[in-house]
Amino acid sequence: MKKATSIIYYVTLVISMLTGLWHFFVPHLYNWYGYLPMQYENLIVGIDCTNYCFSALLFGSSLVLIFLGKSTLSSNFESLVFYTFLTVVWVFKACLVAFIEPWPLEPVPAAAIGQLVASIILASSMVFVALRLWKARRKH
Repeated sequence: MKKATSIIYYVTLVISMLTGLWHFFVPHLYNWYGYLPMQYENLIVGIDCTNYCFSALLFGSSLVLIFLGKSTLSSNFESLVFYTFLTVVWVFKACLVAFIEPWPLEPVPAAAIGQLVASIILASSMVFVALRLWKARRKH
């Protein structure tokens, strides 16, 4: 079961890191600015700032945790707290899209459903790993 936990740990972090990388390009891929009147420059700057900072933090945190994998998987307290924090971020994201503010089904229903399912699977997998690691730490 240790090997499965290790594999899930790295897979979840790679997915999280790729999500952060992908988010750098989302405004241009989905023409976010086409939906906003250009006279609201402050709104555009605010959206860009929020998106790019989120992207950098998600990408960077995931990458750092990949580098700290050996430490985290051996139940190092600081590394485990850091992984748990990222897990909480993903659980919050999954709760947002599942219960609080679901992604609109228009114009692309598959994107909304895909984001919902992916967020829930990723958050659940990360919770599984975090609980296993905290349990292992408790035993020592």
